[in-house]
Amino acid sequence: MEKLFAYGTLKDIDVQEKIFGRTLTGTPETLQGYILKEIKIEEEFGMEPYPIIEPSQNPQDSVSGMIYSLSLSELQLADTYEGKFYKRTQVALAPNQTIWVYIAKL
Repeated sequence: MEKLFAYGTLKDIDVQEKIFGRTLTGTPETLQGYILKEIKIEEEFGMEPYPIIEPSQNPQDSVSGMIYSLSLSELQLADTYEGKFYKRTQVALAPNQTIWVYIAKL
């Protein structure tokens, strides 16, 4: 199983049901050294705000979210959901633990 840190719409039960066909069970977690920002994405009825995280220069900065265990195929479904504005990357959560997280595509 893969570990995914979710901080935005992937925490929503309706979104989880739509993407994965199930409700995910997660563990609350804080990702240190990141800040939460907002990006605007064009949707059917105009520009909509979505959360996005990016690395910070301050190790005291943090973002709260949930850690979910997903199969590789579910992780690929999440990639499709996140679309062209987000990319999945691995980050260190603890000395011996890496997780996947979505950040802005450059």
